[in-house]
Amino acid sequence: MTQQLRVVSAVTGSAGQAFAALFRLLKLARPDRPIHPEGIGLAGELTRTGNPAGPSGISWLDSPGTDQVVARFSRSVGLPQTLPDILGLALRVSPAGVSAGGDDAAGGPADVLFASTGWGLPGRFLLMPRLDVAGATMTTLMPYRGQHGPVLLGLRTRSLPPGSLASGEWVLGLHWATPGGHWRECGELRLHAGADPADIPLRFDPLENQPPGAEAYGWTRRLRKPSYRAARRPAPPAVVHAEQRAQPTNPAATLQESITGTGRNTMSTVSLLFNASAADVWRVISDGWLYSGWVVGASRIRDVDAEWPQPGAQLHHSVGTWPLVIDDSTRVTAMQPGRSLELVARGWPMGEAKVEISLEDRGNQCRVTIAEDAIRGPGKLMPKFLRDPLISARNRETLRRLELMAIGGAGK
Repeated sequence: MTQQLRVVSAVTGSAGQAFAALFRLLKLARPDRPIHPEGIGLAGELTRTGNPAGPSGISWLDSPGTDQVVARFSRSVGLPQTLPDILGLALRVSPAGVSAGGDDAAGGPADVLFASTGWGLPGRFLLMPRLDVAGATMTTLMPYRGQHGPVLLGLRTRSLPPGSLASGEWVLGLHWATPGGHWRECGELRLHAGADPADIPLRFDPLENQPPGAEAYGWTRRLRKPSYRAARRPAPPAVVHAEQRAQPTNPAATLQESITGTGRNTMSTVSLLFNASAADVWRVISDGWLYSGWVVGASRIRDVDAEWPQPGAQLHHSVGTWPLVIDDSTRVTAMQPGRSLELVARGWPMGEAKVEISLEDRGNQCRVTIAEDAIRGPGKLMPKFLRDPLISARNRETLRRLELMAIGGAGK
């Protein structure tokens, strides 16, 4: 038995350090919150019904009462609403009238974290991406230690507000189960957003703030604590400075600054002197139907707005090679005819990128510059020192293709 405990301790300790290393890597892209980057703050109350049919062994669950709750709902990776993601619901509960010993003394706040999982076995221990909360079930994934052994907590949606979570009351049933047992309902959670729904800065810690009568197992602490510490450490100074440089005080000057390199440019930038005039190059760029011919990765163009390349216009493209083809779109965000074009290119599930193309007229020649960087999605999770060389290599080939098309008279 002692040997088994040592093996478990070694395995969970190593896994915890691995998770911490991953979180430190993610902080290079997301200095504030490596995961669950954006959320919505909720508030409400939890009504505990107790467990008359059989106690769970956790005094908080086994005692009837009503607790005030502050919550944060978020998506783990931060993917768009149209794509499945690991859903998270973090609760800060103020237990009313219950102590660890089960008497009438109220304890401090308790943090309980739920993530979208399955409901049966083994699904209740597996993270599962979901599109929305309507059909999702959530569990604590790891059990608490109660008086009678391990106890897992779960939530199931009973009713949703029309539209979004910010438009009304979200009602969930609270359940508990032994790791391999049946779920037993023990309460109801009602949450709602305020008049001005917004994210909240609250940080939750389920290891330090535990419900009365519940205790985290040693192996769960070894698994989770290193990553919690890594997530809350200040970001490296270089990352903080890069974030600050990426947010200029004059948003209107963003395009020009990225082109001239005034010190704020954090985008991957490549340039090439074309043996073609600026007019010939702009003729290719301003024809959205030609993009699959020179943009590396675009396999076909499905449709182009008639207003292209005016701001707000879109071209609808496909990325990848058959049969792994993803349909998405690119939108114009700024344009100076014959001089520059700023785009937001989408290619989910990899994410979105900001692309700035500028032309410097040199008579029969033209210097063309492309600046690009990921702005949203999994692609932004890759550290900048890794993604920059990849973006630069692709855009150098993009420029070579664009030059050949301009020289060949494409778009005339």
